[in-house]
Amino acid sequence: MASQVVAARLNQMPLTRWHKRIAVIVGISLFFDLFDIYLSGVLGTVLTKAFHIAKSEQALLLSSAFLGMFIGSIGFNALADRVGRKAAFLGILSTYSVFTFIAAFSPNATVLIIFRFLAGLGIGALLPLCDVYLSEIFPAHNRGRIMAWTYTLEFCATPVEGFLARALVPTHFLMAGWRWLFVIGSVGAIIVWALQSLLPESPRWLESVGRHEEANRILAKFLSELGQSANELLVSGDTMEPKRVPLGTLFTPTYAKRTVMLWIFQILQTFGYYGFGTLVPLVLASKGLTITTSLTYAAVSFIGYPVGSLLSVPIVERMERKWIVVGAAFCMGVFGILFGMTTQPGLIMLFGFLYTLASNIFSNGYHIFQAEIYPTSVRATAVGTAYSLSRLMSGLMPFILLPVLHAHGATAMFSVVAGAMLLLMIDVGVLGPKTTGRALEDVNERVIANEQGPNLGM
Repeated sequence: MASQVVAARLNQMPLTRWHKRIAVIVGISLFFDLFDIYLSGVLGTVLTKAFHIAKSEQALLLSSAFLGMFIGSIGFNALADRVGRKAAFLGILSTYSVFTFIAAFSPNATVLIIFRFLAGLGIGALLPLCDVYLSEIFPAHNRGRIMAWTYTLEFCATPVEGFLARALVPTHFLMAGWRWLFVIGSVGAIIVWALQSLLPESPRWLESVGRHEEANRILAKFLSELGQSANELLVSGDTMEPKRVPLGTLFTPTYAKRTVMLWIFQILQTFGYYGFGTLVPLVLASKGLTITTSLTYAAVSFIGYPVGSLLSVPIVERMERKWIVVGAAFCMGVFGILFGMTTQPGLIMLFGFLYTLASNIFSNGYHIFQAEIYPTSVRATAVGTAYSLSRLMSGLMPFILLPVLHAHGATAMFSVVAGAMLLLMIDVGVLGPKTTGRALEDVNERVIANEQGPNLGM
């Protein structure tokens, strides 16, 4: 095949049962991935008491998994550009599942911190790889909507985890109730491994490395459910020879603006997104609430995560992705300060709910967006490297925000978060390209071919 026929046909294809199966399987894997990400945060006050952790050591417990995510996000996603999306995906699942299971039996805080770090190697790599994989599988005209549905399944993990923590922490069956949350977090990989035969390799990636026959066979499976053959899909004559581009492309005039934008974004978004989800039990404890009450309030607040993700479904194809991110970031800044200021139970849960709702409109917008702005052959490496910066900052974040919380209170801490969101809004609004409704090749490969330079199709 002499041109990007596979990519062109993927863009023209209607949604099939294959697409929907992929969305569900990836959604399940992301559900357990997010469950693992929030374990230390949701259990922050519980683990502090169980292992007699001093306030000065809380940040290390919270940051250990994120530091592992920083390394894993770079390594596994670079591997995905070499060996394929599916092989890297299965390696990631195995890594985080095994170490999360072992962490359940940690005898002390030191052992738990070590295994949270090792689990993080896999946890941090899965989400950016799934962003890339889904963006390459789904048609351009449905890409945002079906990815948002997938993420909605993922974000059901947060309220489920919150209510499970509320139910299990006070119990003891064979071992302390909080340990069962780690066991539950590890079983997701078993489910996905059982279904992995239904996940195809990315046809776009196969085409980018010259494996055209394999790409066509996968395309034929998609189309067989429609009673069509690959040749029945009309392909525009404006196709291109697929070729690998060097990693240095990320820093050429064409892509430097995108790379700078995304790196700044990933550093800042950590404060807004994970600053709430991982620290909220400690914030509530600082307001004088008991462990049980803080877990209840956190669980109710976390309901906003899947609701926000669901609300993003009808807007991700109607609004430009970059402006969705900017608008949601503004709401997070406002609701965060209000959450920090209030001491009334009803308002705590209301502003917590509104914050997480805005957070997942924000999250869905940027996860779709970041996977759209790089060429196929370096997409996983580019997105994984940028995303790793957010994992690094997530590891450093407790050392920044917790001292503010302990010294000045929740309002001051969320004021710092709001400042980060303001800088993020300027960054994305000024430097971010437009991607909504456009084929990946129009946003990327053709930009290189036409030597549009810094214009970036904005």
